[in-house]
Amino acid sequence: MNKYKIPFNKPFITGNELEFIQDAVDFGKISGNGKYTQKIHRFFERQFGFKKCLLTTSCTDALEMAAILLNVEPGDEVIMPSYTFVSTANAFVLRGAVIRFVDSREDHPGMDENKIEELITEKTKAIVVVHYAGVACDMDKVMDIANRYNLFVVEDAAQAINSYFEHEDGIRSPLGSIGHLGTFSFHETKNIMAGEGGMLTVNDDRFAERAEIIWEKGTNRTAFFRGEVDKYGWVDIGSSFLPSELNAAFLYAQLMNLIRIQQKRMCTWNRYQKGLEGVCKKLGILQPNIPDYATNNGHMYYLVCRNSLQRNELIAYLKERNVLSVFHYQSLHISKFFEDKHDGRELPYADLYSNNLVRLPFYYELTVEEQDYIIDAINNFQEVETRRTSRVTCLSHHVEQVV
Repeated sequence: MNKYKIPFNKPFITGNELEFIQDAVDFGKISGNGKYTQKIHRFFERQFGFKKCLLTTSCTDALEMAAILLNVEPGDEVIMPSYTFVSTANAFVLRGAVIRFVDSREDHPGMDENKIEELITEKTKAIVVVHYAGVACDMDKVMDIANRYNLFVVEDAAQAINSYFEHEDGIRSPLGSIGHLGTFSFHETKNIMAGEGGMLTVNDDRFAERAEIIWEKGTNRTAFFRGEVDKYGWVDIGSSFLPSELNAAFLYAQLMNLIRIQQKRMCTWNRYQKGLEGVCKKLGILQPNIPDYATNNGHMYYLVCRNSLQRNELIAYLKERNVLSVFHYQSLHISKFFEDKHDGRELPYADLYSNNLVRLPFYYELTVEEQDYIIDAINNFQEVETRRTSRVTCLSHHVEQVV
């Protein structure tokens, strides 16, 4: 009987979460923007050099804040990848934006930066880049386009905590710090998590004051508590985007273990990459590609199969052996909601990743023995593939002879 039962994801508890939550309760303020929220803001601003950070209840909320800050209005056009989570687009659709989807790259699921410029019109307001799997888009290229056309850039860095882009001059910038605004996720599937959570980074001073107001339901309450105004009131649109101190305390415990978590995840990523190299070459399966200008934060490990049949058979084969692997995004341009709104362009690489990409189990507590079991299973899958290919070849020859 198989002794392993390996889930796709397992949230990692560092051991200090309950202690910090209890401290937040004892401190006497558990609503948002308290002791632990401010600790987290300071941590990110000092550690990564973000100009201003605002903790949110989710990355979705951070994206919605970005859309409000950019004054996106009905008819404005926003360029973004089709191969992304629905929140990337939904945040701007809620403001009435027209979404122009970009195809993925041939060598990576991230957006093809060379396809951006051809989509720009006089109605274009912003480019939203998605750093898929924590691997940077070519931000020098993106920012050059944005500067030439006077466009805003939002970095959807949901998966990109502690990941960097290396500029042409050799300087490294943390993802989320390069565009005008950046967004992060602390969902339980992310490297650092709070169950649910997110963060907006404000890298352009023009948005700093208003971001706080939108964050606090459209009021200048935060400025009031700093003593900058003698009373606070309703001064803009906004919503309740800030999380409670309980979420913040949980997240702070995770941040205190950032280096430890990242080191372990990178060991896991590298073990997959090395252990699957041979079988992937034999089966025509592609392993992740990290461009020279990008770092790897070990957010996920994925394979790109030759076709959807091979992908589905691999997922089923692993499931039979108590290993849960999953596919990922479905192209948004052909989604039920958007299919009649798309401009008709084919986006073949976005569809390729939608149909062929499979994600392997990846979490902090995945043991070496469990990972080796997964790697061995995929190596053994080669025999299944070989037998299937042989059957298809024999059947094809038989049909030819009959005809």
